[in-house]
Amino acid sequence: QVQLVESGGGLVQAGGSLRLSCAASGRTISSYAMGWFRQAPGQEREFVAAINWNGGSTSYANSVKGRFTISRDHAKTTVYLQMNSLKPEDTAVYYCARSLGDGSSRTDPGDFGSWGQGTQVTVSS
Repeated sequence: QVQLVESGGGLVQAGGSLRLSCAASGRTISSYAMGWFRQAPGQEREFVAAINWNGGSTSYANSVKGRFTISRDHAKTTVYLQMNSLKPEDTAVYYCARSLGDGSSRTDPGDFGSWGQGTQVTVSS
């Protein structure tokens, strides 16, 4: 069982930046794609970004493309989400998750088997 712990959330003004981290412990994540999802109150959980097992391929939701960047460290134990030019509509609880496979093309929450507890991101206007 892998444990995923997100950190880095907080309150930021529109136009600001935050960097989320997802630290893994227990079982490895190095052979798996990883993803970030978010869920706003009353909304379904939605895909934000994914990165393949070696960091060589990424994918993004259209709503964050060009503003957010997903990456993973060399040891592949931590995954990051750099969020720039934040907008009030980015406000949500952000979750990291381990994919069931190694590619970055998975975007459905059902394709991810392990989840963190989430970190709140609030963007004020």
